[in-house]
Amino acid sequence: MIADLAEQFKTAFRAHPAGVAVVAARDAEGPVGLTASSVSSVSVEPAALVFSVTRARGSAGRVLAAEEITVNLLTTADVGTAKSFAVSGAERFTAAEQWRDLDGLPWLASAGSALRCRPITTHRVGDSTVVVAEVLEVLAQNAGEPLVYHDRAFHRLSDDSLL
Repeated sequence: MIADLAEQFKTAFRAHPAGVAVVAARDAEGPVGLTASSVSSVSVEPAALVFSVTRARGSAGRVLAAEEITVNLLTTADVGTAKSFAVSGAERFTAAEQWRDLDGLPWLASAGSALRCRPITTHRVGDSTVVVAEVLEVLAQNAGEPLVYHDRAFHRLSDDSLL
């Protein structure tokens, strides 16, 4: 029964589209980041957002340990970045002209929005960690079509998708 619920749950969320972001940080090993489709706004005053990561090791563990992060909300122009940051062990931060540095903190200049954040609380749920972060600064806001993840693939919104 539990396995059936798990499969039904995954199927339900495959049908639920989500925006795509890269969450990035820097530690003693250098810049680190991961693709997240779980980012959502929480509050305007104070400005806060929430996201989750599936495990607390590798890139996710390094992001979770960071005192500051950037949350880079991606556009369709950033689909290559989204794909590379979604694959464990893939080369990241290779497009140096796209990445900027704010006191060591990497942020994506081409992102639809790049937000400098400070994690304020985390909560473990199963094998995931939910992070609530205070937004300290908006580093970039660019026009572009938002990148969307749906049914295990990246998509764009278009005029045809407007209802």
